[in-house]
Amino acid sequence: MSLKEFTHPLKKMIEKETSPFTLEKKRMWLALIPSLVFVSIVWLVFLADQAGLLGDQFSQWGIQPGELHGLKGIILSPFLHASFTHLLSNTLPLLILIWLLFYFYSKIAPAALLLLWIVSGINTWLIGRGAIHVGASGLIFGILFFLFFSGLFRGYIPLIAVSLIVAFIYGSTVWSIFPITELVDPAISWEGHLAGAIAGLFMAILFRKEGPQKPPVVWEEEEEDDVMI
Repeated sequence: MSLKEFTHPLKKMIEKETSPFTLEKKRMWLALIPSLVFVSIVWLVFLADQAGLLGDQFSQWGIQPGELHGLKGIILSPFLHASFTHLLSNTLPLLILIWLLFYFYSKIAPAALLLLWIVSGINTWLIGRGAIHVGASGLIFGILFFLFFSGLFRGYIPLIAVSLIVAFIYGSTVWSIFPITELVDPAISWEGHLAGAIAGLFMAILFRKEGPQKPPVVWEEEEEDDVMI
């Protein structure tokens, strides 16, 4: 067997593995990992809390606005949920939005997620009413508004499409960032939602020059042939 005949199957395999479609598929699956990890931790914490493994006071470790001891909730609150229904309502948005964040904004996604998490929590601590605020809703609204405004600011059609998809799926929830929400359901932390929305808009502005950008338009000038008379 000649060297060419021996290496030909290997070459075909490498070309197949590095094809644009295959690489894009791998990116899609890789972007899903942070989403699955985060949601899995949220569920594990909830199950451990329900089983009493984390103590009787763990559910009190949410954000307590204006209280120094309530600052720890900035980190812990996304993992705390008041009920199974509360957790279930946040699970799918977390899966979808974190996946979109890491797929379309992979280079800045870790920093953006961390800052959205912290800033939305700080905002809730500053503007929240005197109650314990728990749940990942603030982070969800942070990612939601970040994705929406990031696409618009960049003016890049694929990212604008993401903005429109996000608006279509979750646009009906925007009303819950306003105080009127308290009249509908006092248990809903509209302050947490608003805090996340403000954080998302701010981070979209902060990161607007980083990550994916609209490709520059290159105009090709047609060269005219010299006309000889």
